[in-house]
Amino acid sequence: MRVMVLGKATEETERGVPPTAEEFAEMEAFNDELTKAGVILAGEGLKPSSAGKRVAFDTDGGSSVLDGPFAETKELIAGYQIWEVSSLEEALEWVRRAPIRNGVVEVRPLYGPEDFGEALTAELREATGL
Repeated sequence: MRVMVLGKATEETERGVPPTAEEFAEMEAFNDELTKAGVILAGEGLKPSSAGKRVAFDTDGGSSVLDGPFAETKELIAGYQIWEVSSLEEALEWVRRAPIRNGVVEVRPLYGPEDFGEALTAELREATGL
């Protein structure tokens, strides 16, 4: 199963404070473990929300753009990784080993073709590469 591991933003990440050399080295060592175990598929850190935009859509399909920064830091994402694991429990075991201090990580399964049942026809599977 594939999961997305979401590192939640903190006041420091929203201010653009980089990790210390020690924190960076610890996370790099952890990411090396994930790579050697064949778990990590992708991942990146995100710049603060002040560098971002939000697009809100109304019920008629119209849209408006809101410039960052965004107020609710605890709801923001600071980085993400995509992992391939055997179960949600395995993902949680890996997350608990992460060298994270004073932070929150959210783990969410990604949808797979099997989740869409008959709605995902053979034609749609071919067209989407699923």
